Amino acid sequence: MGALARDVDLVVVGAGPAGIAAALTAHRAGGSVRVLDRATFPRDKTCGDGLTAAALRHLEALGVAVPGLAAARAPDRPAVARVDTVVVVGPDGRRVELPLPVDGLHSVVTPRIDLDHALVAHARAAGVEVTEAAPVTGVAVDHAGVTVDHAGGPTRARFCIAADGHYSTVRRLVAPDAVADLGSWHAFRQYFRNVAERRLVVLFEPDLLPGYAWVFPLPGDRANVGFGVLRRPGTSGKALAATWRDLLDRPSLRAVLGPDAEPEDTHRAWPIPADFRADRCSAGPVLFVGDAAAVVDPMTGEGIAQALETGILAARAVTAGGPAAAVAARYRTAVTRALGRDLRFAAALQRLLATPGGVRTALRLVDATPWTRRNFARWMFEDYPRALVLTPDRWRRGAFTPPGAFAGPSARTVDDAGGGPDPVRTLGS
Repeated sequence: MGALARDVDLVVVGAGPAGIAAALTAHRAGGSVRVLDRATFPRDKTCGDGLTAAALRHLEALGVAVPGLAAARAPDRPAVARVDTVVVVGPDGRRVELPLPVDGLHSVVTPRIDLDHALVAHARAAGVEVTEAAPVTGVAVDHAGVTVDHAGGPTRARFCIAADGHYSTVRRLVAPDAVADLGSWHAFRQYFRNVAERRLVVLFEPDLLPGYAWVFPLPGDRANVGFGVLRRPGTSGKALAATWRDLLDRPSLRAVLGPDAEPEDTHRAWPIPADFRADRCSAGPVLFVGDAAAVVDPMTGEGIAQALETGILAARAVTAGGPAAAVAARYRTAVTRALGRDLRFAAALQRLLATPGGVRTALRLVDATPWTRRNFARWMFEDYPRALVLTPDRWRRGAFTPPGAFAGPSARTVDDAGGGPDPVRTLGS
């Protein structure tokens, strides 16, 4: 192959939500795409496993039938638990119940091992080439495109979308002088079985603020249990593990887990990047998406919706055509407009939740009326953009009360986090 010959129009590094969203979007627009991932699927990805309304709508648009998702390693079992009610516990023990709308799905919990496996399978079924066990070993950029070296040999493309996570190998290779991002948050996760509470629970423990602990229900009386805290100087892995052991012994969490709850595996920790900067979203013909672009919500730690959206925006920028500089500028502008204002607003609110007094005040306001409880639940689960109320240019009829995802003509069944199966409507895959 000549030095400037191309194998594909676009090479995507990383087959998680951001990478598959990019690949599907570019493929639908008529581009040739190759996806590379160092893992072999199904593979676990340490995560809180929650999907917000924004994430669900992106997945629906991509054709991924979330309500019908089965467990990757046990196809006869459902992998998705529907969330209809959220319980928020304040630092003083105050409990506020927040109802989510029932017109479709506004939040679900599904393990990333199942979601990511389904995304890869869906992309392949759509005709996207996905190469597993292909770690990237080199990236070379020139005036005509990019060459990505991997286990299967070099792939030459006009553009590369790097969806390879927080410790992006592609970024290290194309920008070796960049300062390593250690992440804005630390998070821990462990799976439990025989969990008593079937609603989604968020606990604002005083020593975790502005972070929180969570119990996210999964099918079969299982739950994803964890906590997230801001990264602070001197915080070691041993200190975080000690916090985890202490947290599991606290009455506030034990009351949610119940007397029969027991861990299924060891805990796992991971960093969360939430320091978005538009100038770090591109490097020549390479566009960074998802965690590689640090677009995680700095208030909640949610990143799947943002990963999907940046993947879609990057692919649209590429398929619109033009030289690399124009494509990169188009992408940076699109991400800033779609997410920048919301991420800045979330960062400001994070500071409000940094003290017990701030959380108590916020919960009193949230719990004032049925209207405030209902609408805070919508806002919390990204039913609309985080800063929508402050950005009138995005106001549209129904912008603050959109229907849930998967409210189409055909029905599927989702395990109800309230305790039993519940029919919901979905578009077919």
